[in-house]
Amino acid sequence: MDKTLLKGLATLEALAAQGNQPLSLSAFAERLGLTKSNTHRTLQTLAHAGYAVQDANGTYRASLKLFELGMLQREALDVRQLALPTLQRLALAVQETVHLSVLDSLEVLYVEKIDSPHPVRAYTTVGGRAPAYCVATGKAMLAFQSEAYLAALEDPLPAHSPHTLPDLAALHAQLARVRREGVAYNTGEWRDSVGGVAAPILDGLGTAVAAIGLSGPLSRFTLARMREQAPALGEAAKELSRAMGYRVGTGGAPLKETPGRPKFP
Repeated sequence: MDKTLLKGLATLEALAAQGNQPLSLSAFAERLGLTKSNTHRTLQTLAHAGYAVQDANGTYRASLKLFELGMLQREALDVRQLALPTLQRLALAVQETVHLSVLDSLEVLYVEKIDSPHPVRAYTTVGGRAPAYCVATGKAMLAFQSEAYLAALEDPLPAHSPHTLPDLAALHAQLARVRREGVAYNTGEWRDSVGGVAAPILDGLGTAVAAIGLSGPLSRFTLARMREQAPALGEAAKELSRAMGYRVGTGGAPLKETPGRPKFP
């Protein structure tokens, strides 16, 4: 491997991790475990190429060129195409309906699904919609939205079944649990006899860009059965999030649980 290139990439990742917070040459050298002369050479090269900016006081920060490249890559990622093999694998293993949803305002939009082979199953249609607060994939994504975003929901929440959450206080309690556990559940809140479990798919900015979910009739796909599938579902969401650029820490650190980030099962 080209060690010089690896040092350059490590420096680039360290710059990106700092965002708009500049660091001194000494701080970068210490963080990277390199000599000051080596770090200075690398930073100067990145500045010459437009990836770093040296401020008047000698500190360094990332340029907007990193943002531009990230946006180009983000646009190129098709979460539906990326997730399809995972959906197929889950459908085969669980034998229940598997779907991929995105958030559109206060609704989920189903962008892909694989039906259960059982004659009695949860019915959704690609292109169909559901209130986000009533379904597992919706709650998995709402858990990572701002307070201002959630404030657009009505209080009390409009009921769609006897099990729909009554108000925003109840929803906030569930969303806090989603952030702790990494998965969301629906026990008949949209359709009285249908339940589901889902996990969020996060991108490199920590944004919930989609959610992957399993659903089925509660007579067969009970809450206990959903909890059995939560670890496999969480692992699938973690893999897809990593593919979408989600990372914790600096320098491409492995995806793991940390405060303020979802705890994947």
